Amino acid sequence: MNEDVRTHQILDSGSMEDKIIVLESLSQSSDQETVNRIISKLDDSEIEVRGEAFSSLFLNKNDISGFLIDALSSESNNIKGFSALVLANRGDSNAISILELLTKDSSGMVRSCALGALGHLRAKKASKKIHNCIFDTNIEVKKSAAYATILIGEKFSDQEKKELKKYDDSDFEKILRY
Repeated sequence: MNEDVRTHQILDSGSMEDKIIVLESLSQSSDQETVNRIISKLDDSEIEVRGEAFSSLFLNKNDISGFLIDALSSESNNIKGFSALVLANRGDSNAISILELLTKDSSGMVRSCALGALGHLRAKKASKKIHNCIFDTNIEVKKSAAYATILIGEKFSDQEKKELKKYDDSDFEKILRY
């Protein structure tokens, strides 16, 4: 059996341990089909497999940014959110405009990841989108937006401070001290 076929079979239906071993071995792949299979494992049912897929993509020294940026339009919230974080951790500022769009995603988790990525990338050009998310209905999104605001070196407006003070939350208290 062809090595690639066997690898893909393991990633599709192997045990958790086998998937992890395969993902570790693929961390330097530049093959589009293989990288997309790794990206698909960001939505695996096992958290350990998702973590190994994240590591494999983060550690990959090849130019896989296009594949990761394409993954930001996935149907899967896990794939969108974790791909955003991989791109940020790789320092890929080419994704900023698409990450800005994800601040309006229907999933709070995706919005939160997009904001975290924008903050990590110090995306000052996304300032307005970041500030708008301080008024999001999801508390985790608010936290991500507030932290991203600090990371891009901006201050909170009086209205934003008032919004964040509504919550009896130690995270907001720490954030507002900056």
